[in-house]
Amino acid sequence: MNKYRSHYCNNLRKKDVGSKVLLAGWINKKRDHGNLLFIDLRDNYGITQCIIDKENSNFSSLEKIQLETVVKVEGEVINRSNETINKEIATGEIEVKIQKFEVLGVCKELPMPIFSDQEYSEEIRLKYRFLDLRRKKIHENIILRSKVISFIRNEMYNYGFLEFQTPILTSSSPEGARDFLVPSRLNPGKFYALPQAPQQFKQLIMVSGFDKYFQIAPCFRDEDARADRSPGEFYQLDLEMSFVEQEDIFEVVEKMLINTFKKFSNKKLMYDKFPKISYADAMMKYGTDKPDLRNPLLINDITEIFLRKDVSFEIFKKLVKKGFNVRCIVTQNTKDRPRSFFDNIDKWAKDQGASGLAYFTIEKEAQIQAKGPIGKFFSEEALAEIMKKTKAKVGDSIFMACNNQKELEKITSLAREKIAKDLGLINENIFAFCWIVDYPMFEKNEQTNKIEFSHNPFSMPQGDLKKINFDNPLDILAYQYDIVCNGVELSSGAIRNHKPELMYKLFSIAGYTSQQVDEKFSGMINALSYGAPPHGGIAPGIDRIVMLLADEKNIREVTMFPMNQNAQDLMMNAPSEVNENQLKELSLSLKLKK
Repeated sequence: MNKYRSHYCNNLRKKDVGSKVLLAGWINKKRDHGNLLFIDLRDNYGITQCIIDKENSNFSSLEKIQLETVVKVEGEVINRSNETINKEIATGEIEVKIQKFEVLGVCKELPMPIFSDQEYSEEIRLKYRFLDLRRKKIHENIILRSKVISFIRNEMYNYGFLEFQTPILTSSSPEGARDFLVPSRLNPGKFYALPQAPQQFKQLIMVSGFDKYFQIAPCFRDEDARADRSPGEFYQLDLEMSFVEQEDIFEVVEKMLINTFKKFSNKKLMYDKFPKISYADAMMKYGTDKPDLRNPLLINDITEIFLRKDVSFEIFKKLVKKGFNVRCIVTQNTKDRPRSFFDNIDKWAKDQGASGLAYFTIEKEAQIQAKGPIGKFFSEEALAEIMKKTKAKVGDSIFMACNNQKELEKITSLAREKIAKDLGLINENIFAFCWIVDYPMFEKNEQTNKIEFSHNPFSMPQGDLKKINFDNPLDILAYQYDIVCNGVELSSGAIRNHKPELMYKLFSIAGYTSQQVDEKFSGMINALSYGAPPHGGIAPGIDRIVMLLADEKNIREVTMFPMNQNAQDLMMNAPSEVNENQLKELSLSLKLKK
């Protein structure tokens, strides 16, 4: 028998009554009933209630002991009385009558309680993360994370993938987010970069003749934190396949995600075959390339309505003449909603930095008419055209905004989410996956007016390569795709450009010379010159997958040791200063900005 325990704290049942047992764990709760002391003993696996009466010489010592002290308990399993059975825990029909105990680890006064799910400040939680991780909900989240990763790994093996590890110290990339740089002692003045993703290496694996690769890869990006993005580091299921088209990758990823989400959640899947939405359609219908398809509201463009003579809403008409667009959201059967519902949404839009949301409700008395602040500006014929274009019906309301395309997409996307939430339209018990496809290869930087890669510079353009019009780069679409679930982007991927001459051409459009491509991507461009197969891949984010499965809103709740919003580890005091000898060894000196 192990000297610390004969059973875990979730093992004992009625069949064990009468047995002598050893348990070890943390004191989760104490309840002193005068002559009887109840102790909930907790370990990684569960809780067992232990009792000791005043006749036992250990009673007074246990009575004074601090919560979260680690103890070993020796005692006998006994039945609970019928009225004290706890159906909330697996061991709820029994308890252990303590005969002896031993303190294994003393606990100081706690900065936060463990048995409570009460919210505490980020600073306290992250400084004492080892205590935070003892709390039931987050402890279970981390266990879920381990199980999900193990399940995904086995799925990938079953699909014929091989697991390889790619380097952590690599070269800096000019694309994407900021790199984390590591100075080289043996090569003074030069730096490694931590990989933002194993992008080039996984392509090189395909060039090396391996057919299907994956790894649960750590990635490092010097980015600001968000609810769905950790600062510093994150993990992704990185995979790549040779001799494939887009659909081959979709088939593997859909199967893996469906199996994973059905395994670890009781929520339903809206689609067993994920819909494919072009980037252009996504931006038009949802205002974002991360649409939440649980939300039934759609965005419609009604710009041309404001060219009609029988529409006299001059504010919008003047903006349309300047080249602005008008888009709207239809809400079904909202005619009986109070005025405050509409005014609150208009006020909310102003709080987002927009000029507000104009609105009216379609009614019919003698004829079709619009009720609301701007209803009088539309003739019956104009309303009929709006109804035809948007599929609106009598009793529906229409919210509209006018702006340039970027600002219009931003406010209508947010409004779609806000209105759906206010109307209770989103089913929280569903996972709605979709693919966003047909991304543009290039985009124009609004600040510099230069052409840049919009997504992934190593992607294959669509169409017959001999007929692509490189003189109109903004019209070129790429075999690039994202997978989205409930408005959360899980991953980006692409069919790769495996042709060196085409890579030079595409990079030249983005302003790179052949020499710069050779310098920045020497390993890649050289390898592609020695017989590269058509290949493609994707990299779903592990942290975001677990966040969805755990039904959490913040990625911190499924990450074992996250940093705070300022990319600081409060527990380990990182980043930290280094001494002069360390800097000297690396041939570095510091010149801090004031």
